[in-house]
Amino acid sequence: MARTVGIMGMGNVGSTVAHIIVAQGLADTLILYDRNQDKVNADTLDFQDAASLLSTHTTVINGQISDMKDCDIIISAIGRIDLIKVGNVDRFVELRSNAPGVSDLSKELKDSGFHGILLVITNPNDVITGLYHKHTGFATNKVLGTGTYLDTSRLKRHVGEALGVDPRSVSGYILGEHGDSQFAAWSTVRVEGRPFTEIAKEKGIDLDQLEKDTRFGGGEVHAGKGYTNYAVATAATSLVQIIFSDAKSEAICSHYNEDFKGYISSPAIIGKNGVERVLELPLTDEENKNLLKSAQTIKEKSEQFS
Repeated sequence: MARTVGIMGMGNVGSTVAHIIVAQGLADTLILYDRNQDKVNADTLDFQDAASLLSTHTTVINGQISDMKDCDIIISAIGRIDLIKVGNVDRFVELRSNAPGVSDLSKELKDSGFHGILLVITNPNDVITGLYHKHTGFATNKVLGTGTYLDTSRLKRHVGEALGVDPRSVSGYILGEHGDSQFAAWSTVRVEGRPFTEIAKEKGIDLDQLEKDTRFGGGEVHAGKGYTNYAVATAATSLVQIIFSDAKSEAICSHYNEDFKGYISSPAIIGKNGVERVLELPLTDEENKNLLKSAQTIKEKSEQFS
């Protein structure tokens, strides 16, 4: 079966997502859209020039939202990273800028008849993903965001560096908002099967510092080059792979939470139908309080654009 992906927004992140999809052959057809048509046309030609050098083939199309109606997955990568000041990542600035675009694109998506899965990278991710769901009326399982998928990867890097092990040997989660109210659920973190809290106590590792380093990791990257792209694009394409392969794999993402009546990041089973099942974690009382606090933060931001 042909795999078709659409990308809305061809800035630093969207173009990196497109490059990964084409380079790895993750889709048979890739439809690109951006208000800057000259940029999309240039990217399309650039990918077409690379076609003879690749071991896989992806048909790349410079299109409109209406052309994406039969896409299996559409990725929202719209944003105005130029509005974010270096060293001061203010997600509310992004929210004010991105919310009107989400409203307009949602209408176009509905009018197109699109019935696939909408994967949102756009920030502030949990709020924007919720706005897409509200404006499109799509089923909750088919609207999801990258959420703290990337933040969780950053946590694994820092834990791995602290212990001198490969980050893939680390399991566990950053929960809540993809933003300031996120938190490390240390009760979920294991290294080679052993609770990390035990290891940290033995080795005198500062958990608070590790959590701080994780929370502000994106800001450090942004301060160095004015944007982030590689890691978040990899997070998005990883979710694309899980969906296309119907892996029914455990992954963290921003999804609708019935308890909080809104979008927030926690683990879920992901497959061809998007979010197929939400997983319940045996969190500590403190972690449950932090999750509730983060949900309230997301709700407060969302209500300003409801």
